Amino acid sequence: MGFFPGGGFPGGGATGGVFPGGGFPGGGFPGGGFPGGGFPGGQMQGPTAPPPQFVPQMSAQPFAVDPGGIRRCLYRNTYVWLVNGQQFWFFPTFVGPNSVAGYRWFGFRWSYFGIDLRIIRSFTCF
Repeated sequence: MGFFPGGGFPGGGATGGVFPGGGFPGGGFPGGGFPGGGFPGGQMQGPTAPPPQFVPQMSAQPFAVDPGGIRRCLYRNTYVWLVNGQQFWFFPTFVGPNSVAGYRWFGFRWSYFGIDLRIIRSFTCF
């Protein structure tokens, strides 16, 4: 699993795995923040409560996760399975052409997190 080098998205795309440190290094995208300035909706809207206390069953495994598919999960509790076997609750707040960002549950707190769509094996949202 690789990390995004150089503090952003090289060439406008994602070439690794997760964002180091649980957030966007160097302010995120080249030039800082999200395209168009700031975060969607003008502010970073994270979850205010823990995720559900159950682990859902993994559904049929898609061949590839695309931005349109995971976009329906924006601002919803989403369970994610990665190709490396990791699985976790996620609260997506931004979907790009090659990646998704939001908040990942680390068992006791939410932390801002981004991930390349290519390493997501499956997901389901509630």
